[in-house]
Amino acid sequence: MGNCLKSFGSDDISLLRENNSTSTRESSTDHVELPPSYQESISVPVYYPSPNVSRPASQLTEEEQIKIAQRIGLIQHLPTGFYDGSKKTRECVICMGEFVIGDAVRYLPCLHTYHMVCIDDWLMRSFTCPSCMEPVDAALLTTYQAN
Repeated sequence: MGNCLKSFGSDDISLLRENNSTSTRESSTDHVELPPSYQESISVPVYYPSPNVSRPASQLTEEEQIKIAQRIGLIQHLPTGFYDGSKKTRECVICMGEFVIGDAVRYLPCLHTYHMVCIDDWLMRSFTCPSCMEPVDAALLTTYQAN
C-alpha cells in the first residue's frame, strides 16, 4: 500500500516531472496522461551510537539502543524556549543561520543557545557543546546529583 499523505518538499523530482509533462503536453496534441508513479518508502531513523558510526534503528545492538535512549532522555531535560531577540547571540553556529524571533531554541548548561532542531541532531552525534566543547552530560548529571 502507498502513502496517501503527500509530504511537501520531500519529492522535488515530482515537480520536475510536472514541468516536463506540461511542456510535452503543449507540444503534442495526442497526449495520454499517465498516472503518477508511486513508491512505497519506509523511513527508518538512523542513529549515531558512536562517532563516525551510523546505523538504522533496526540494526542497533541492545547496548546501543540503551545508550541512545539515555541520550534522548538527557536532551529532553535541556531547557527550551523561543528566541525573543533579547540575547546577545544572533546566530546558530551549527547551521550558520540567524535567529528569527519565535524560533524554537535550546539552551545548553554552558549558556550557549542553538536552534532546537540543529542542537538536537548535533547532540545525538556528539554530547559536547559545538562552541566551547563542554561535555553536556557532565553538566546535566552534576545538576541532578546536587538536587
